Amino acid sequence: METSIIKIGNSKGLRLSKTILDKYNIKDKVEVILENDQIVLKPIHSPRQNWEAAFEKMSLEEDDNLMIEDVFEDENFEEWN
Repeated sequence: METSIIKIGNSKGLRLSKTILDKYNIKDKVEVILENDQIVLKPIHSPRQNWEAAFEKMSLEEDDNLMIEDVFEDENFEEWN
C-alpha cells in the first residue's frame, strides 16, 4: 500500500484509512518502532481495558469466588506483633 506524507502544521505525517484503523484496532495512540530500516506502527491498548465490565459479569454469574482461602489454617498473626 502506498500513502502520501501530508503537512500537519509545521510537521508532516501520514493518514491511515478507517479500514486500517478498524482492522488493527487503533484508537488514539500507536507505538513507533524503528527496526531493520523500517518504521513499524503498533497499536497501544490499555492493559486493563474492559476489566470493569468483566468483573461485573463475573459477579452476576457468581464466578468471583476466591480460588484459595484468604487465611491459611497454620498462619500465626501473633508473630507479626
